[in-house]
Amino acid sequence: MTPGYDQPLYILAFDHRTSFTTKLFGIQGTPTPAERERVQEAKQIILEGLVAAAESAPAGTVGGLVDEEHGAAVARAAKQRGIPFAMSAEKSSVPEFDFEYGEDFARHIEEFEPDFVKILARYNPEGDRELNRRQAERLARLSDYLAPRETKYLFELLVPPEPHHLAALESDSERYALELRPQLAAAAIAELQAAGVEPDIWKVEGLDTAEDCKLVADAARAGGRDDVACVVLGAGADDATVAHWLRQAATVDGFIGFAIGRTIFWEALKGWLAGDTDRETAVEMIADNYRSTIELYENAAATAA
Repeated sequence: MTPGYDQPLYILAFDHRTSFTTKLFGIQGTPTPAERERVQEAKQIILEGLVAAAESAPAGTVGGLVDEEHGAAVARAAKQRGIPFAMSAEKSSVPEFDFEYGEDFARHIEEFEPDFVKILARYNPEGDRELNRRQAERLARLSDYLAPRETKYLFELLVPPEPHHLAALESDSERYALELRPQLAAAAIAELQAAGVEPDIWKVEGLDTAEDCKLVADAARAGGRDDVACVVLGAGADDATVAHWLRQAATVDGFIGFAIGRTIFWEALKGWLAGDTDRETAVEMIADNYRSTIELYENAAATAA
């Protein structure tokens, strides 16, 4: 099956696991049953916000990204409602990509039958060659598994700086993101494709200019991959930064939307956990933030057109 996805796609991402429990809930170590129930309730609140926002969005354009560990019930609820959803398949918060459930990854995918399988990989083409080779081999296995299936492959690509990059830029991570990361992301995509990794959608870090977005989109579509698409991830950035990234991407052929989470739901859940916000209000806040993000992207795309 030829890789690609050609519809607008606005994903509310809440597959966070380690960062969700430690940074939002302050849980250290393995959650207790009561804590796990509270985490699952928070993910249900996010889903309710997604559902509320979906009522005013074009059909089929909104979807959720959830995890099996804390979001299995949410994934099943989304499927029952006919809401497109993705499920993460990678181990959480580890530097080298591997499958969350190891050799059993296929069974877990088939249990939920998601619309998309999402993985996150940190891959710098100027980094450790052996590390990159191992990761690419596993990532290509997922391509081979998904190729004959209807489930799409959503690849979240992070390109962290290598020590020599930061040394050349006086440890300025912002300069790295502006000056080096776009070219490295495009090179990473080309290397992974050459290794047999064929996502339908690349989920990429925010880019500062439309020219940088085009560079990455062109890499994703190289070699006749005309339908392969890109979406923007939020990385927990502030509203203004995310808005800038979205406005740049929306003007570029090959970008079809976003997959953003913390920027949309974090403050609402913080208020709910602190007791300052009731459940209904938290749902409304998430829905409003989600709608506003969709409107921002669509307005920027319409203006460019």
